[in-house]
Amino acid sequence: MTSIPSDPESQAGPRRPESVFYHLLGNNLVANITNFTVWFALTFYVYLETRSVFATGMVAGIYLVLTAGSGFWFGSLVDHHLKKTAMLGSTLASLALYAVALALHELAPKGAMADVAGPWLWVFIWLTMLGVIAGNIRSIALPTLVTILIPEDRRDKANGLVGMVSGVGFLTTSVISGFLVAWGGMRYTLVFALALTVVVLVHLLLVRVDEPRAEPAADAAPGRRRVDIQGTMKVISAVPGLFALILFACFNNFLGGIFMALLDAYGLSLVSVQTWGLLFGFLSTAFILSGIVISRTGLGASPLRTLLLVNLITWSVCCVFTLQPSIVLLAAGCFVWMLLGPYAEAAEHTTLQKVVPLERQGRVFGFAQSVEQAASPLTAFLIGPLTQFIVIPFMTDGAGADAIGDWFGRGPARGMALVFTLAGMVGVVATVVAFNSRHYRQLAAAYARGGEGEAAAS
Repeated sequence: MTSIPSDPESQAGPRRPESVFYHLLGNNLVANITNFTVWFALTFYVYLETRSVFATGMVAGIYLVLTAGSGFWFGSLVDHHLKKTAMLGSTLASLALYAVALALHELAPKGAMADVAGPWLWVFIWLTMLGVIAGNIRSIALPTLVTILIPEDRRDKANGLVGMVSGVGFLTTSVISGFLVAWGGMRYTLVFALALTVVVLVHLLLVRVDEPRAEPAADAAPGRRRVDIQGTMKVISAVPGLFALILFACFNNFLGGIFMALLDAYGLSLVSVQTWGLLFGFLSTAFILSGIVISRTGLGASPLRTLLLVNLITWSVCCVFTLQPSIVLLAAGCFVWMLLGPYAEAAEHTTLQKVVPLERQGRVFGFAQSVEQAASPLTAFLIGPLTQFIVIPFMTDGAGADAIGDWFGRGPARGMALVFTLAGMVGVVATVVAFNSRHYRQLAAAYARGGEGEAAAS
């Protein structure tokens, strides 16, 4: 790792880069739990107040659209400022928006939050969701801090811990938000969020991060700090195969949107809602296990190869985990998916950290976030009607039921199962094609040569 200049004006705090990373990792964990608890709680609260599936669907839609649309801008903020400063700004923005949302909640007339057609509910939703979205700056800043703080030969392990933090947040969020909404609605939720956000802010202020001052990229316009989409495209194009990697991840998310749309419905066709909730919480421990294993063993000499192998396994599992209406088979498949998910994320981050210059990493990570996050909601919106009106009739009393119903099964649940199986087949084919493509060979070669210097020179 290159020498990082010290900043005599920095606050007192941990000095060793690895120690600083662990502090930032823990800080991000608390921030992630806080922000996603607010998101989950808002969804629960809106449904309980309005009994409107449309309103809860809009909450998810607002989150996904804002996430996809803000990635470029957030990446630019990360590149143009010290990473710690970007994280502090993210925390302050969430704190302010949650405070305003709480004030609005308390000032709203009685019954206003239950009126889907009224302005109070939607202003409240937007304020709260913007507070959650502001936290996404952290998900872009943290991988760039891994580049700064962790030596190259250990970044894959650090990225595994980043994935584990996401898993821990995912595991605890739904439980915490459910209790908070049951006890005190969004009032208790926002008070909880404000308290933890203050804790996160104070802790982050005390963490000393020795990082180089943000410098404009060589091809950026003098004196200007802007999103600079053209410059980011040039950097991505300068590394052969990098566009293909981002598009491959986007395609995976496109297929992954099927899980967003159908997994809960399919699971609930097999077991009760209580059993499904407890089972899903248990299965989420796979994220933690995966992060621990990666932090110990790393990703191997070629993270890109690991990424494709992981995809090949997960899509192969998707081909078979719904072949029969078995909760055991479903649970095993979901466990494998959750276990290998952090491997894919860590492999992508490790590759980008090496082949993209540091001064551009925020924008490239932001671009990848925007492109990849845009895919899942598109599939989720499309696959629901497609499954409901075409595949389910096909497997209930249509040609599919006649052709394979004797061994595959018939009915609405088997229609959803068929969608998973077909998605798995498409995923396997796409991964095999990627494995044999020149883009894979080019990017793997760039990584092996040390693509950071190559991209910077380009």
